[in-house]
Amino acid sequence: MARKVVDRKELRKQAEAAEAVGGTEKKTKKKAATPTKRKSRAKTAEVARKKLFWGVFSPSLKRVALYEYHERAEADQKAEELSKSGKSPHFVQRVKEDIIEE
Repeated sequence: MARKVVDRKELRKQAEAAEAVGGTEKKTKKKAATPTKRKSRAKTAEVARKKLFWGVFSPSLKRVALYEYHERAEADQKAEELSKSGKSPHFVQRVKEDIIEE
């Protein structure tokens, strides 16, 4: 592809001639940019707080009892009591539950 070679001096002469013909053209001012409205940011979901409990479970993984975390001895005692009375052993496991704040 061949390009036309145009001399800068020729272009300048053409521009000056165009200015001379329409010499009183006024340049328009640009309008002041209107400030754009900020997009609102979506609030992040709060992290759910959790509390730790001790749960006594049957062998079929059904929760039989729930104790506060500092009541581990009572949870163990309940598991032993249920294991002795029934054929199957019950066990104690940690349980995390969400705290509902009002």
